[in-house]
Amino acid sequence: MPYHLYDAITLKTSAKKAQAIIVSSKLEYEDALEFGIDKEKIHIIPMGVDVEPTEKTRSESEQLQILFVGRIARVRRIEILLQAVSKLNIPYHLTIVGGEEKTSSVTRTGYLNELKQLTKQLNLEKKVTYVGKKSPPELKTLYQTADIFAYTSLYENFGQPLLEAAAHGLPIISTPVGIARDIVIEGETGYQVSDKPVQIAGRIETLKNIPVRLKMGHRIQEEVRNRFDWEKIMGQYIDLYRSL
Repeated sequence: MPYHLYDAITLKTSAKKAQAIIVSSKLEYEDALEFGIDKEKIHIIPMGVDVEPTEKTRSESEQLQILFVGRIARVRRIEILLQAVSKLNIPYHLTIVGGEEKTSSVTRTGYLNELKQLTKQLNLEKKVTYVGKKSPPELKTLYQTADIFAYTSLYENFGQPLLEAAAHGLPIISTPVGIARDIVIEGETGYQVSDKPVQIAGRIETLKNIPVRLKMGHRIQEEVRNRFDWEKIMGQYIDLYRSL
């Protein structure tokens, strides 16, 4: 029997026996329904994050600091982000954080090299920096010094970097994947975008306005503090356990 079929059968058997199934996002909830799990059993309890006070104070003369954090994998469609920033008519710098996805039976090698070649073709070598995988303290500094967070992934179950960016008060420009569907409120905490570089570039340019992005950043940070702080998340687990 193929392994994926065995896993599916095992998962369905376990789900039938379970009193509760916990998923981390609306997308996972929808996937669980499609998998045939009784909706009465499904409970959405997202991952949590530490929210610390942050101050974003940048002058009009500085470059807009755009940040991407995530595994460097084809599903992230980082080439779309590169195409988008190549269309910007404002001073900016894009920092791409993350290690390249390891080779597997369903992935091809060389994606990072392809991105670097595209960066060169688009004459973005002075405007885009690849910094590799970073430690938590280093990553924290990158979040604190960024102005906005951009994410062009095709699919995410959750998308922890989105939550981390929001916790640091960054407005988010993202495709409607994972937790972005919950926390990115159009024009209030960021923008949900398609895979069209022109649209993404337009949204980025909207956030060159410092008061606009500071207001959005404050709103999204409050949203995360109210809903995703670890104490609140643990409280949801305890409440669910007690209800069973």
